[in-house]
Amino acid sequence: MEISVTKPVNYFHLHMISDATGETLIAAGRAASAQYAHARAIEHVYPLIRTEKQIRKVLESIDAEPGIVLYTIVDQRLAAMIDDSCAELGVPCVSVLEPVLTLFQSYLGAPAGRRVGAQHVLNAEYFQRIDALNFTMEHDDGQLPPDIEEADVILIGISRTSKTPTSIYLANRGIKTVNVPIVVGVPVPDALVNSQKPLIVGLVASAERISQVRQHRVLGATQGFDADHYLDRANIIEELTYARQICHRHNWPMIDVSRRSIEETAAAVLALRAQGR
Repeated sequence: MEISVTKPVNYFHLHMISDATGETLIAAGRAASAQYAHARAIEHVYPLIRTEKQIRKVLESIDAEPGIVLYTIVDQRLAAMIDDSCAELGVPCVSVLEPVLTLFQSYLGAPAGRRVGAQHVLNAEYFQRIDALNFTMEHDDGQLPPDIEEADVILIGISRTSKTPTSIYLANRGIKTVNVPIVVGVPVPDALVNSQKPLIVGLVASAERISQVRQHRVLGATQGFDADHYLDRANIIEELTYARQICHRHNWPMIDVSRRSIEETAAAVLALRAQGR
Protein backbone atom coordinates (compact mmCIF):
# COMPACT_ATOMS: atom_id res chain seq x y z
CA MET A 1 0.00 0.00 0.00
CA GLU A 2 1.41 3.35 -1.04
CA ILE A 3 1.02 6.19 1.46
CA SER A 4 1.04 9.76 0.17
CA VAL A 5 2.88 12.18 2.43
CA THR A 6 2.23 15.88 2.00
CA LYS A 7 5.29 17.97 2.62
CA PRO A 8 4.83 20.99 4.89
CA VAL A 9 5.12 24.44 3.34
CA ASN A 10 8.17 26.41 4.41
CA TYR A 11 7.92 30.19 4.54
CA PHE A 12 10.81 32.56 3.95
CA HIS A 13 11.27 36.32 3.80
CA LEU A 14 11.98 37.82 0.39
CA HIS A 15 13.17 41.44 0.48
CA MET A 16 13.02 43.36 -2.82
CA ILE A 17 14.65 46.79 -2.96
CA SER A 18 14.20 49.05 -6.00
CA ASP A 19 15.00 52.63 -6.93
CA ALA A 20 11.94 52.56 -9.22
CA THR A 21 8.55 50.84 -8.97
CA GLY A 22 9.87 47.37 -8.18
CA GLU A 23 7.97 45.68 -11.01
CA THR A 24 11.10 44.03 -12.39
CA LEU A 25 12.03 42.64 -8.98
CA ILE A 26 8.56 41.36 -8.20
CA ALA A 27 8.40 39.52 -11.52
CA ALA A 28 11.87 38.00 -11.05
CA GLY A 29 11.28 37.09 -7.41
CA ARG A 30 7.95 35.42 -8.07
CA ALA A 31 9.26 33.56 -11.11
CA ALA A 32 12.10 32.11 -9.01
CA SER A 33 10.03 31.29 -5.93
CA ALA A 34 7.38 29.59 -8.09
CA GLN A 35 9.95 26.86 -8.84
CA TYR A 36 9.79 25.72 -5.21
CA ALA A 37 6.48 23.97 -4.61
CA HIS A 38 6.94 23.67 -0.86
CA ALA A 39 8.27 27.15 -0.16
CA ARG A 40 6.28 30.37 0.06
CA ALA A 41 7.80 33.83 -0.01
CA ILE A 42 6.72 36.48 2.46
CA GLU A 43 7.31 39.48 0.22
CA HIS A 44 8.70 42.79 1.46
CA VAL A 45 8.82 45.35 -1.37
CA TYR A 46 10.69 48.64 -0.95
CA PRO A 47 10.12 50.90 -4.02
CA LEU A 48 11.68 54.28 -4.79
CA ILE A 49 14.71 53.72 -2.54
CA ARG A 50 17.20 56.40 -3.60
CA THR A 51 18.98 57.74 -0.49
CA GLU A 52 21.31 56.41 2.21
CA LYS A 53 18.71 57.17 4.86
CA GLN A 54 16.15 55.02 3.04
CA ILE A 55 18.70 52.22 2.61
CA ARG A 56 19.47 52.19 6.35
CA LYS A 57 15.77 51.91 7.21
CA VAL A 58 15.38 49.00 4.78
CA LEU A 59 18.42 47.26 6.25
CA GLU A 60 16.86 47.53 9.71
CA SER A 61 13.82 45.65 8.38
CA ILE A 62 16.04 42.98 6.84
CA ASP A 63 17.92 42.59 10.12
CA ALA A 64 14.60 42.11 11.96
CA GLU A 65 13.33 39.50 9.45
CA PRO A 66 16.33 37.95 7.62
CA GLY A 67 15.83 36.31 4.24
CA ILE A 68 16.79 36.56 0.59
CA VAL A 69 17.53 40.08 -0.67
CA LEU A 70 17.05 41.09 -4.31
CA TYR A 71 17.67 44.61 -5.51
CA THR A 72 17.72 46.83 -8.57
CA ILE A 73 19.68 49.90 -7.50
CA VAL A 74 21.65 51.57 -10.29
CA ASP A 75 23.56 53.93 -7.94
CA GLN A 76 26.69 51.87 -7.29
CA ARG A 77 27.39 53.58 -3.97
CA LEU A 78 23.97 52.62 -2.61
CA ALA A 79 24.30 49.14 -4.09
CA ALA A 80 27.61 48.71 -2.26
CA MET A 81 25.88 49.67 1.00
CA ILE A 82 23.38 46.86 0.48
CA ASP A 83 26.07 44.31 -0.45
CA ASP A 84 28.30 45.17 2.52
CA SER A 85 25.48 45.29 5.06
CA CYS A 86 23.96 42.00 3.88
CA ALA A 87 27.39 40.37 4.15
CA GLU A 88 27.62 41.60 7.75
CA LEU A 89 24.13 40.34 8.50
CA GLY A 90 24.88 37.00 6.88
CA VAL A 91 21.96 37.13 4.45
CA PRO A 92 22.22 36.35 0.72
CA CYS A 93 21.68 39.23 -1.67
CA VAL A 94 22.00 39.79 -5.40
CA SER A 95 21.60 42.63 -7.86
CA VAL A 96 19.08 41.39 -10.40
CA LEU A 97 20.15 43.87 -13.09
CA GLU A 98 23.94 43.81 -12.65
CA PRO A 99 24.63 40.53 -14.55
CA VAL A 100 22.43 41.79 -17.39
CA LEU A 101 24.12 45.19 -17.46
CA THR A 102 27.53 43.49 -17.49
CA LEU A 103 26.48 41.38 -20.47
CA PHE A 104 25.19 44.47 -22.31
CA GLN A 105 28.41 46.35 -21.54
CA SER A 106 30.52 43.47 -22.82
CA TYR A 107 28.56 43.23 -26.07
CA LEU A 108 28.01 46.94 -26.71
CA GLY A 109 31.45 48.04 -25.53
CA ALA A 110 30.11 50.90 -23.41
CA PRO A 111 29.02 51.20 -19.77
CA ALA A 112 25.35 51.68 -18.88
CA GLY A 113 24.14 55.23 -18.27
CA ARG A 114 22.85 54.24 -14.80
CA ARG A 115 19.62 56.23 -15.09
CA VAL A 116 17.12 55.63 -12.28
CA GLY A 117 13.69 54.59 -13.60
CA ALA A 118 14.87 54.78 -17.21
CA GLN A 119 12.30 52.16 -18.24
CA HIS A 120 9.47 54.50 -17.22
CA VAL A 121 10.36 57.42 -19.51
CA LEU A 122 7.25 59.17 -20.88
CA ASN A 123 8.00 58.47 -24.52
CA ALA A 124 5.85 57.59 -27.53
CA GLU A 125 5.70 53.93 -26.49
CA TYR A 126 4.40 54.88 -23.05
CA PHE A 127 1.58 56.99 -24.51
CA GLN A 128 0.78 54.19 -26.97
CA ARG A 129 0.22 51.88 -24.00
CA ILE A 130 -2.04 54.43 -22.28
CA ASP A 131 -4.03 54.90 -25.50
CA ALA A 132 -4.40 51.13 -25.88
CA LEU A 133 -5.52 50.75 -22.27
CA ASN A 134 -8.17 53.48 -22.62
CA PHE A 135 -9.42 51.90 -25.85
CA THR A 136 -9.58 48.46 -24.28
CA MET A 137 -11.44 49.59 -21.16
CA GLU A 138 -13.99 51.49 -23.26
CA HIS A 139 -14.74 48.38 -25.33
CA ASP A 140 -14.86 45.67 -22.70
CA ASP A 141 -17.40 42.83 -22.77
CA GLY A 142 -18.97 43.20 -26.19
CA GLN A 143 -19.05 46.96 -26.59
CA LEU A 144 -18.03 46.91 -30.25
CA PRO A 145 -16.82 50.32 -31.41
CA PRO A 146 -18.04 51.85 -34.69
CA ASP A 147 -14.37 52.18 -35.55
CA ILE A 148 -13.67 48.49 -34.91
CA GLU A 149 -10.88 48.54 -37.47
CA GLU A 150 -8.80 50.51 -34.97
CA ALA A 151 -8.57 47.41 -32.75
CA ASP A 152 -5.45 45.28 -33.02
CA VAL A 153 -6.98 42.18 -31.41
CA ILE A 154 -10.51 40.95 -30.70
CA LEU A 155 -10.92 38.17 -28.14
CA ILE A 156 -14.12 36.12 -28.17
CA GLY A 157 -15.26 33.39 -25.83
CA ILE A 158 -17.92 32.26 -23.39
CA SER A 159 -18.11 33.58 -19.84
CA ARG A 160 -15.03 32.99 -17.64
CA THR A 161 -12.46 32.36 -20.36
CA SER A 162 -10.26 35.23 -19.08
CA LYS A 163 -11.18 37.62 -21.89
CA THR A 164 -11.05 40.82 -19.82
CA PRO A 165 -7.81 40.23 -17.89
CA THR A 166 -6.08 39.06 -21.07
CA SER A 167 -7.33 42.17 -22.87
CA ILE A 168 -5.96 44.43 -20.15
CA TYR A 169 -2.61 42.62 -20.17
CA LEU A 170 -2.36 43.06 -23.95
CA ALA A 171 -3.32 46.73 -23.61
CA ASN A 172 -0.42 47.19 -21.23
CA ARG A 173 1.76 45.96 -24.08
CA GLY A 174 0.31 48.64 -26.35
CA ILE A 175 -2.19 46.32 -28.10
CA LYS A 176 -5.68 47.78 -28.58
CA THR A 177 -7.96 44.90 -27.61
CA VAL A 178 -11.72 44.36 -27.74
CA ASN A 179 -13.39 41.36 -26.11
CA VAL A 180 -16.77 39.96 -27.13
CA PRO A 181 -18.78 37.36 -25.19
CA ILE A 182 -20.17 34.34 -27.00
CA VAL A 183 -23.70 33.41 -25.92
CA VAL A 184 -25.51 30.33 -27.23
CA GLY A 185 -28.16 31.31 -29.77
CA VAL A 186 -26.90 34.88 -30.13
CA PRO A 187 -25.44 35.55 -33.60
CA VAL A 188 -21.96 37.01 -33.89
CA PRO A 189 -22.20 40.76 -34.69
CA ASP A 190 -21.81 41.59 -38.38
CA ALA A 191 -19.19 44.21 -37.49
CA LEU A 192 -17.05 41.41 -36.08
CA VAL A 193 -17.47 39.08 -39.05
CA ASN A 194 -16.78 41.83 -41.57
CA SER A 195 -13.75 43.31 -39.82
CA GLN A 196 -10.51 43.20 -41.81
CA LYS A 197 -7.64 44.53 -39.69
CA PRO A 198 -8.03 43.04 -36.17
CA LEU A 199 -6.77 39.58 -35.29
CA ILE A 200 -9.78 37.63 -33.94
CA VAL A 201 -8.96 34.88 -31.46
CA GLY A 202 -11.32 32.50 -29.68
CA LEU A 203 -10.55 31.63 -26.06
CA VAL A 204 -11.77 28.20 -24.97
CA ALA A 205 -11.20 25.92 -21.98
CA SER A 206 -12.26 22.59 -20.57
CA ALA A 207 -15.76 22.39 -19.10
CA GLU A 208 -14.20 21.42 -15.77
CA ARG A 209 -12.02 24.53 -15.70
CA ILE A 210 -14.91 26.82 -16.66
CA SER A 211 -17.06 25.29 -13.93
CA GLN A 212 -14.35 25.81 -11.31
CA VAL A 213 -13.89 29.47 -12.22
CA ARG A 214 -17.64 30.10 -12.35
CA GLN A 215 -18.03 28.76 -8.82
CA HIS A 216 -16.20 31.84 -7.56
CA ARG A 217 -18.48 34.19 -9.48
CA VAL A 218 -21.58 32.53 -8.04
CA LEU A 219 -20.39 33.39 -4.51
CA GLY A 220 -20.82 37.10 -5.28
CA ALA A 221 -23.84 36.83 -7.59
CA THR A 222 -26.81 39.16 -7.26
CA GLN A 223 -30.36 38.08 -6.46
CA GLY A 224 -32.15 36.37 -9.34
CA PHE A 225 -28.93 34.94 -10.80
CA ASP A 226 -29.54 31.41 -12.16
CA ALA A 227 -26.56 29.64 -10.62
CA ASP A 228 -27.71 26.13 -11.48
CA HIS A 229 -27.87 26.87 -15.22
CA TYR A 230 -24.60 28.82 -15.08
CA LEU A 231 -22.69 25.95 -13.42
CA ASP A 232 -24.34 23.01 -15.18
CA ARG A 233 -21.66 21.01 -17.01
CA ALA A 234 -24.00 20.11 -19.87
CA ASN A 235 -24.76 23.80 -20.47
CA ILE A 236 -21.08 24.69 -20.33
CA ILE A 237 -20.25 21.99 -22.89
CA GLU A 238 -23.00 23.35 -25.15
CA GLU A 239 -21.57 26.87 -24.84
CA LEU A 240 -18.04 25.69 -25.62
CA THR A 241 -19.26 23.68 -28.62
CA TYR A 242 -21.11 26.73 -29.94
CA ALA A 243 -18.01 28.92 -29.52
CA ARG A 244 -15.80 26.38 -31.30
CA GLN A 245 -18.27 26.09 -34.16
CA ILE A 246 -18.20 29.86 -34.66
CA CYS A 247 -14.39 29.90 -34.73
CA HIS A 248 -14.24 26.99 -37.18
CA ARG A 249 -16.87 28.61 -39.40
CA HIS A 250 -14.89 31.84 -39.72
CA ASN A 251 -11.43 30.25 -39.57
CA TRP A 252 -10.55 32.13 -36.37
CA PRO A 253 -7.70 30.59 -34.34
CA MET A 254 -8.43 29.32 -30.84
CA ILE A 255 -6.36 29.21 -27.67
CA ASP A 256 -7.15 26.76 -24.88
CA VAL A 257 -6.71 28.69 -21.61
CA SER A 258 -7.42 25.73 -19.30
CA ARG A 259 -3.85 25.50 -18.02
CA ARG A 260 -2.51 28.86 -19.14
CA SER A 261 -1.84 31.91 -17.04
CA ILE A 262 -2.98 35.31 -18.34
CA GLU A 263 0.61 36.04 -19.36
CA GLU A 264 0.88 32.78 -21.30
CA THR A 265 -2.43 33.38 -23.08
CA ALA A 266 -1.33 36.90 -24.05
CA ALA A 267 2.00 35.53 -25.31
CA ALA A 268 0.12 33.03 -27.50
CA VAL A 269 -2.01 35.87 -28.91
CA LEU A 270 1.12 37.92 -29.68
CA ALA A 271 2.65 34.88 -31.40
CA LEU A 272 -0.41 34.61 -33.64
CA ARG A 273 -0.08 38.32 -34.50
CA ALA A 274 3.55 37.78 -35.43
CA GLN A 275 2.50 34.96 -37.74
CA GLY A 276 0.04 37.29 -39.45
CA ARG A 277 -2.99 35.19 -38.51
